[in-house]
Parts: sequence; structure tokens; C-alpha cells
Amino acid sequence: MRRFALIIATLAASVAYTPAFASDTPIYRPAPAWVIPATMPDAAKIKDDTPPLVIYDRQQRIENGQLWSYMDVATRIGSPEMLAQATSLALPWAPDKGDLIIHELSIWRAGQRIDLLARGQKFTVLRREQALEQRELTGILTATLAVEGLQVGDVLRLRASTTSRDAALGGRVQSVVPLIALPARVGFVRTRVSWPSAVPPHWKVFASGVKVSPLQSGGDTVLELALPAPKQAEMPTDAPSRFRHPPLLELASFSGWEDVSKTFAPLYARDVTTIAPSSALAGEVAAIMKADPSKIGRAERALELVQDKIRYLAVGMDGGNYVPQKPARTWEIRYGDCKAKTVLLLALLRAMEIDAEPVLAAVGTGDFVPERLPSAAAFNHVFVKATIDGQTLWLDGTGSGSRLADIYDTPGVGYVLPIRPGGASLIEIATHANARPLIDLNVDADESASADLPSAFEATAIVQGPPAAMLTLAKSQLAAKEQREAVGQFLQGFFGESQFTDMSISPDPATGAVILKARGVTTTTWIDDDRRRKRAVDRLLDQISFDPDRSKVEWASIPVAVSPPAGMRYRLRLRLPDGGRGFTLEGEPNFKGHIAGYDVQRETQLANGILTSDERVDSIGGEVAAAKIPVERDAVATAKARVPRIVAPLDTRRRWDIVAGDPPGATQIAAVYAIFAKAIADDPDEASGYISRASLRSGVADYRGAIADLTRAIALTPSVDLYLKRSALSYDMGDTTAALADAEAARALDPSSADAIGQVSSIKAERGDLPGAISLLDQRIALGGSLRNAYREAKASVLSEYGNPNEALALYDSLIADKPGSPSLMNARCWAKGTRQIMLESALKDCTAAIELSTNTSGSLDSRALVWFRLGKYQEALTDLDAVLAATPSLAESRFMRAIVLAKLGRETEAHKELVIARRLKPSVDRQYARYGIKAN
Repeated sequence: MRRFALIIATLAASVAYTPAFASDTPIYRPAPAWVIPATMPDAAKIKDDTPPLVIYDRQQRIENGQLWSYMDVATRIGSPEMLAQATSLALPWAPDKGDLIIHELSIWRAGQRIDLLARGQKFTVLRREQALEQRELTGILTATLAVEGLQVGDVLRLRASTTSRDAALGGRVQSVVPLIALPARVGFVRTRVSWPSAVPPHWKVFASGVKVSPLQSGGDTVLELALPAPKQAEMPTDAPSRFRHPPLLELASFSGWEDVSKTFAPLYARDVTTIAPSSALAGEVAAIMKADPSKIGRAERALELVQDKIRYLAVGMDGGNYVPQKPARTWEIRYGDCKAKTVLLLALLRAMEIDAEPVLAAVGTGDFVPERLPSAAAFNHVFVKATIDGQTLWLDGTGSGSRLADIYDTPGVGYVLPIRPGGASLIEIATHANARPLIDLNVDADESASADLPSAFEATAIVQGPPAAMLTLAKSQLAAKEQREAVGQFLQGFFGESQFTDMSISPDPATGAVILKARGVTTTTWIDDDRRRKRAVDRLLDQISFDPDRSKVEWASIPVAVSPPAGMRYRLRLRLPDGGRGFTLEGEPNFKGHIAGYDVQRETQLANGILTSDERVDSIGGEVAAAKIPVERDAVATAKARVPRIVAPLDTRRRWDIVAGDPPGATQIAAVYAIFAKAIADDPDEASGYISRASLRSGVADYRGAIADLTRAIALTPSVDLYLKRSALSYDMGDTTAALADAEAARALDPSSADAIGQVSSIKAERGDLPGAISLLDQRIALGGSLRNAYREAKASVLSEYGNPNEALALYDSLIADKPGSPSLMNARCWAKGTRQIMLESALKDCTAAIELSTNTSGSLDSRALVWFRLGKYQEALTDLDAVLAATPSLAESRFMRAIVLAKLGRETEAHKELVIARRLKPSVDRQYARYGIKAN
């Protein structure tokens, strides 16, 4: 049904000049004689499976410089939803370009035609601009009508026309007709165009498989298309626009691009752009010329004046609004569209004797223009081409924040058409990287305490262009809290979920930029890799995605469209732990090259405990030829593989090595706490600050502080996740009563939460209520569903920990029989045998099989180490535990068992160190292993 509204909207697609007789209210009269009406199907043929569009008939007539567009749309109302939409009709049209003529509005019910116009229903005209909220003035009004008496099962038929004639086109006519193609379902569909044979327009079909049959009828030529068109070939989404346009029929009476250029020349002629002496604009010209003696400086100041002093309000060219506003009027009212801004900029430049001319452009479809019929309809934008000292400048008055540094930037609009009295041909704009990046982000990060903890940072972002304009608007219209939220949302695009404070927005008129500042905390980006802590310092190259799909034979020769010129710069200064001792760089620290349509530059240095990186990536527009796709894909993959990473030494300080606050020489923990405190103070009713601080406190073993923060967060926004987090902390601190209460609170919020049910059952069992724990799990198992086996496994785990181990093993056997070769289940069975010290030889086989089948072996190796310990093979146990901790050094259970094994081997000093770490990571670890009869000294 949405298609119906869109089809109705196309009635206003071809609009042009205002004839004196044009009406600003709909006219009601029969269709003209050249229209061949479609026949409504018999009622017996309209069934439930009849396509919603019973008729879609579009006919046009070109004659004497006028375009008459007729449409007949009959829609079957097949559902209450369609009825709700169809009962309100809206017909947009441009009254200053021609008439809206209503021929028929009727309901067809059971073979009977109900004439709604004869019953007195009329359209009402809304006296407002259709797109004013989007700063767009189209000249289009809307005729609306609430259809009375329409029912589900009816067919609503509307026949209407628009006429248009455009003096700006000098008697020429143009039309762009969208064509219906499969798999769209339409009963009767037709597109038909006629014109006097003596004055034929040019026409071109942009659709594959469409049969076109020009016929002679009297003195007319009739073009009728067999529709619907075949399903059009699917195109890759990264293909240039000339490959991805919808099916179209174009008609135009221009003789060529030179004709289009000449036709528009009077609208931008010198007499139009002349500035009256002693006028306000003349004063602006004088001020510019006095302020800067150079032509290039004057051109920049003129562009700055037009961009900054004239508010943009679109008067769309593609709707036929071709006549620009006079420069004096634009300066008086201080707003204008691309045409008004272009004429004003031309006036300023010409007054300063700078060579300048307007050019027509098609933003978004510039590469498609050379394939289209020469007409004004091929374009949707106009701006200025200036020449100073033999160099070309592309100056767009609708831009924002342009300054002298940007004067040689190139717009990525493909082909443009200069407007000249003698005519001109299309020219292609050769693009290059912009002088200034769209975003220049400078980050000073403190990671001086540990490569595990959140990073504290200060960020400054210099923002240019449209994003700067949006931020300036936010600064002027939003309250302080909303401004902080705007900055936070902007920066989260680079840092991810973070806490921010001290955020500010500062427009800089001198540079045309907006400066954002903030302090923040973000999750560490250090990872464990090859038994070392590593951190990527590259941020921009990773955002380049180049993986074109050219798998279909018909796609093999299609190039890849590159984004228009835009750049980003990222500078990082990172303070490392322990003064950088033992830290090294791997990868390629410096790089400069062009890959996949991007210019990439990077410089990285590591010295005196400080890592500095300066990276810039610029898209340059244009295309990547199909033949170069494999080479460029490999270049991107190679460049990403070689990005620099910081490698920490094996003995780098970890979070469990930190006893109380920052170690000597470090400031990271204090900085993080200060930012959290300020973020909480800025918005005490926001829970995220408390949640983030709780995570940090838990990470540095301040469990009571973490519980306090989670308590505050729960008071603000209680959730299953928060209750379970506090439950786990209380459990680790030995308060099983509080832990169970929180787990039950989580289950009360979501009785189906598998995590909550598992936590409740485990704590119940430990507190002596094994029957209650098993009953809870049996209830969920009885329900069946996709989680049934997960609950069976949870039951087996509870039984192995607190109940009858033989029952547990029987359940594990059954689960493994249902899912043979499951490494997680075999590991669980091995663990049950090891903890209960039964069937140890088969336990060893279970763990070994799990290790061989699993991609993540830490859990199975830890289980096997326990079995080795039970068998008295302490060296084998130590070997497995060393492997676990090399890959996952934060596993408290493995740390605890390593302490036990080391003690058995007589290495008491090492054992004591491991035991301290294990207890810091998990205070409940002694309680857990005591259940297995394993106790530390």
C-alpha cells in the first residue's frame, strides 16, 4: 500500500514554468482526447489473490513546449491496514508550474461504480510547504481528501493529470518516468508517450528487456512500453550509480549538453549578478578587497561570507525550480538555495574581477550523467567553478566552514556541466584528498598502571564541514546536559561504550571548525595473544572495508565506487606501564601509500615510556577498476596485517599485582576514579557511571566498593544483569544469604532467565537445599524447548558439586550420548570425576579428548591438571596449569591449583605468590576447593 502513496506522489514529478492561467486549486474535468483509458476488470476477475495495483497506467503528451502527465491508479483494498492508508489521499503538485486536474475518483464495489466526485467529495489544498522541516522549499502544495465510504474489498480508482510548461527551459520539455518492473505485482500496467511527429523529442530507456514500439498515428508518434519490465539484474551495492539506477524512461527535447548549458546561461548572466553601486553588497565587496589583496584570499572570503551569512533553504532544482533568486534579495533575506548562493557568490567574485562560472552537478549520481539524455533533469545542484592563476577552484556556497586551507578541495560529484552563453560539454572533476580532515582526533591516554585496566584519556576533536554545523546547532539549541550527551554520542563512535566528563563544544569562527573536548574512561584494548599482552595503536585503517563481491559473471567488469573526498586524522599519545620498560613495537610503524581509493599515512614511535602515533586516512573519490579489485583487496589485507602493535614484556604488571591504588610512578587508577566520580556527579541519576566504577573496583579486588556501586545502580535501574553481578560479588565475599536474595530478585524480574535460574540453584545447593535446587532445574527441564539440555547439564553440575556423583555421571553420560564428541560435556564429566576423586583413569581420557576436540583448551587443561594432581603426577599437573595460565592468566582456579601443586613440589615461595593472586582474583576460591578436599596451607 505504501507503493500507492509513492505512485500518487509521482504526479508532481514533471513540473516547470508557471503559465498565467495555472490554478492553485485542483481542476475537475474529463481526461483529454489523446488519453486511451484503461478498462476496469470485471468484478468476477478481482479476487483475493488479485495484485493490489489493479491498474497502473501512465500516459504523457509532449506538445508546444508543454508536458501533460496523466495517471490512472486503481488499488484493491485487501486489508484493514491498506484501508487505513488509502482513505487519506494526498496529491502533491506545483501550482506555479501548471495545473492539477482530477478526472475521476471512484469506488468499484461488486461491479458497481460509485462516483465520489459526483457525490460532492472534493480535494482540499494544504497551504504549506511539503518539506519545510528539512529546510527545503519546493513550491509544491498538497491536495488532500479523506475518502468516505471505502471498505475492505473495494477498488479505489483515481485518474488525474498535471500539466507543466517551463519558460526557463526556452520551450524545451523533459520528463523522467519510472518504470514498473518484476517482481512488482500489477494487474494492468502501461507507460505511453505521444508527440507530434514533426517535432520529436529524444528518448531513452534505462531498463533491460523492455520492448519499445514507436508507432505512427496520424501526425503523432506514440511510444508504448510493454510492461512490467523483466526483473532487473541485481547489482552490487558498492557499484557506481550508473549500474544501480532504477528502471527509467527519459524524454527531452534538448539537442545536446551544449544546448542545456546555453539554455541556463541567461539565468546566471553578468547582468543578473551585477551588484548595484553603494548597495550593501557593494560594501561587502569593498570590505573583502580591503582586507585581502590576493585573489585567492578574496575568493575564500567571498565563499566564507556566502556559507556563513546566508542560511541554506533548498528550492529543489530537480523539481523544476531553475530560476535563481537575485543576489540583492538573497542578501536582504539572508537565506537561499544552491542557485541563490551560487548567483550571490558569482556576483561577489565577478565584482572582484575573478574568473568564475556556474556548473550544474548531479550529487550522488554524477557518474551516471554522461549516459543520460542531455537535459536539466540530469542535475540536482549548482555551484561555482573559479579560475585563479591558472588553477581551478570548486566553490560551493551550500557547504559549511570552508576556509583558505580548503580552497583547492575537490567535490566528489563526478561530471559537471559548465553554464556558458556559447554552450559547454560535460567535464569530469578529478578528485584528490581534502586539505583538512573532516575529523582530527587527538587522544592523550594514561595506561601507566597496568595493561589490564580501563584507559583514562583526554580527547580533543577538531570537526569540519557538515558534522561541525550539526554540533554548532547543538551548542546553540541544547541545554547543558543534552550538549554533554551529544558530545558523548559523537565520541562513542571512536571509543565505544565509555564514560565521559568535562565535555565541551567550542565553535571556532576563524577556522570554521568546532572543537570538542572531553575526559573519559574506556575499556582496555589490550588483548592476550601468543602469551603476551598486545595493544593495537592503529584506529583508522581498520575502518577501511574493501571486500567487493564480484562472484557473479555479470559483475566481473563492474568497478567499485569510492566514497567522495573526506579524511580523518587520529593522533595518540599513550603513557605505558613501568615507564615503558620492556615494551616493544611489532608490525610496520610507518606507512604511506594509496590503497583501494584511500590515501593512508602513519607515523609511530615508542620512546621513554611514551607511544605516539599520527595516522591519517583520506578517501579520494572516483572508482577502483574491476581489474584492480584483487590487487587492492590484497593491499588492504596486507596493510591491516602490518599495523603496529605494542607488545608488553612477559612480566608486565597485571591488575592482580596491584595491591592498593597506583603503583609508584603511575597515575592511571587515580585518573580513572576521578573521571568516574566527575561523571557520576554530572548526572547522579544515571546508572552507567556506578556500573563502570563497580567493574573497575571488582578488577582491582575492591569487592565491597563494587557491591556499593552496584547497589546504587540497582536503586536507579534494577535489572537481571545487575542483580546477578551483585549476587556473584556477595557470594565471593562469603555472604551466601545476600547472594541468594539477589539471584532470586533477578529471577523475579525474569523467571525465564537461564542465568538467574542457574545461580539460584547453585547457591541453594551450597546452602544445603539440594532438593530445592534440583526441583527448580527439573521444572525447567520438564518444559522442554531449546534450553532443555542446558538445564540438564546445570543439574548434572549441581549434583557433581553437592549431590550424588553417580547420578551426575549418569546424566553426563546421557547428555554425551545425545551429543557425541562435545568437548564441553566431556570436560564437565572429567571435572566431576576429578573433584569427587572417582574413575580417574577414565577422567583423564575425557579431558584429553576434550582438549583434542576443542579450539579453546583452557578449561579442559585445568580439569586434567586436577586429575593429574589426584593421581599424584604433580609435574604433569604443573605443565597443564602453566599452559592454561599462559593463555588465560586471570583464571583464579588455575592459580589456586598451581599454588597447591608447587607446594607439593617444594616450591613454597612460588606457591605463596600464586595463592595470593588466586585469592585476590576470587575470594571464594578456598571455599570452593575445600569442597573437593583440597586445602592450602
